[in-house]
Amino acid sequence: MTILNETYTLSNGVQIPRLGLGTWFIDDDQAAGAVREAVGIGYRNIDTAQAYGNERGVGEGVRTAGVPRDELFVSTKLAAEIKDHDRAVAAIDGSLEKLGLDYVDLMLIHSPQPWDDFRGDDYAEGNRQAWRALEEAHKAGRIRSIGVSNFLQQDLESLLRGATVTPHVNQLLVHAGNTPTELLAYCADRQILVEAYSPIAHGEILRNAELVAMAEKYGVTVPQLCIRYTLQLGTVSLPKTSNPEHMRSNAEVDFEISEADMDTLKNLHAQDYGDSSVFPVYSGR
Repeated sequence: MTILNETYTLSNGVQIPRLGLGTWFIDDDQAAGAVREAVGIGYRNIDTAQAYGNERGVGEGVRTAGVPRDELFVSTKLAAEIKDHDRAVAAIDGSLEKLGLDYVDLMLIHSPQPWDDFRGDDYAEGNRQAWRALEEAHKAGRIRSIGVSNFLQQDLESLLRGATVTPHVNQLLVHAGNTPTELLAYCADRQILVEAYSPIAHGEILRNAELVAMAEKYGVTVPQLCIRYTLQLGTVSLPKTSNPEHMRSNAEVDFEISEADMDTLKNLHAQDYGDSSVFPVYSGR
């Protein structure tokens, strides 16, 4: 599982592990145990968010995992509804308090719009105000890196017009069947590292005949194929699970997808998210 030892370097020189643990849908009272299991397996990148409601548990897991704090990369996200400076400052303080940490390694604006208006109105000024609060905390050393999530090109361009720090990261929905090629290229051109959330997607993707056949060809599972795909795109892959067996399996991706098969996966369109379609990030609204 050499992938757990591999890192990217962000534009500010901070190193981030290429494979991380997503914690969405892990209850707060189970999060500490999940984090400890993951760290024991070798994970060093742990991702949470204010919206997940499990920062307290994630922080407990980080503090009790048995490895030095500086060996772990901990991310959280500013709630999507916070679109002003003062509330953002308070929320940053709140996250650090809930996590029980002196600093986080990365903090993101969770969405360019509040969830109840996802891909709706323009919140450019509110995003710039929230970004200013993140820049201040970054300058003060309380957040080592800052970024955004679910930001499209126009959202990034709008933010950059008022920013003194270019986002180090943009966390996006990226998986085989949903590859935002132009946005990935735009971010790469600006040294904005993309993190791929839901790399295994949802719904019917695990039964997709093309993916099943390709996974069999490589002697791997469909989830392993999907995770490897996002890694070969040059993104951080953030599969979410609380199951230790899945954590181990998700890290067993030391194989190489051929260039031809990468092209096939890039051109695949499979966006049936099953029950998860109710969430804005999957419905697009």
